[in-house]
Amino acid sequence: MSSGPLASLKLELAYIGGHAWFKRKGAGVILRLERVRPRHSVRFQPRRSSEITPDFLDRTIHALRRWNYDIISMDEVCRRAVTLAARQRFVCLTFDGGYKDIITSAYPVLSQHRVPFTIYVPTAFPDGIGEAWWLALERVIASERRISLVMRRQERHFDVPGLAEKYQLYEFLSHWLRSLEAAELSAAIKDLCTRYAVDLAGLSSEAALDWGDLAKLAADPLVTIGSATVNFPVLSNMKDAGALKQMTMGKAVVAAALRREVRHFAYPFGDRQSWQRKHMAMAEEAGFVSAVTTISGVIESAGHTPLLALPRINWDGTLHSLRAMRVILAGAALS
Repeated sequence: MSSGPLASLKLELAYIGGHAWFKRKGAGVILRLERVRPRHSVRFQPRRSSEITPDFLDRTIHALRRWNYDIISMDEVCRRAVTLAARQRFVCLTFDGGYKDIITSAYPVLSQHRVPFTIYVPTAFPDGIGEAWWLALERVIASERRISLVMRRQERHFDVPGLAEKYQLYEFLSHWLRSLEAAELSAAIKDLCTRYAVDLAGLSSEAALDWGDLAKLAADPLVTIGSATVNFPVLSNMKDAGALKQMTMGKAVVAAALRREVRHFAYPFGDRQSWQRKHMAMAEEAGFVSAVTTISGVIESAGHTPLLALPRINWDGTLHSLRAMRVILAGAALS
């Protein structure tokens, strides 16, 4: 789903037209969310689309019930995906990244409404050794007007005097960092943080849920804790043995720490460039019942949607319209 004023206008027109959301597709959808926190006033927010406010989450849950959606768990998604379609469509709420604000800002809303939801956890972060390179990159670019770093063994220099240049550089460097193997990515972001005095470890730890937070969430029967590997790598950049190890270790660590079975997995980043079909077989070998992507789509019933490559609808936090939400959840905007 593209973002921006034009996309928002198209969704509003689709709602007004009526046919887009009235003729709903599939048995239901998995909604992918990331961060839930009060709106920030800072000007440079390259990841604004990955955030919603607690108020919008509250309004969304009210709206889903008003629209007669069943809000279900990931286990129930797996059941409905292999049976005949139920009378009512469903929505499953999922949260990626394992951010601290899940418990500080999202959980109070979700628990008040008593709705099930799923969190996918990369275990290096509650262990305190994860590297949230995307947050560190944002911090560096936000605070500097000129940035230097080594790319492909060459010193590169970028002038970023204004917002437009900062957004362009963030997109360029995040794409480059994602293309690197895990060790190279770690070295590159550590070098950048050292140059510009950004505490990568502190920033990453502060943003992440810890095991105490996760234990509290796991005690709630409406919360499903899934795995998202150990270090949240781009699996397609890894050798097969390393990718499988990331899956099995992530699953084992969550299971041991929380003393519960871990049945569900999220491919890190989850788009078409970050994982391949062979990783579905690895997810099955690791013992997962389901695996979610970030590829947009609806869930079909009667086994037509593979459980180890489940599509999700990625909500764009720059959209504040429940009308747009209704059209997107109907699946009409995905064709």
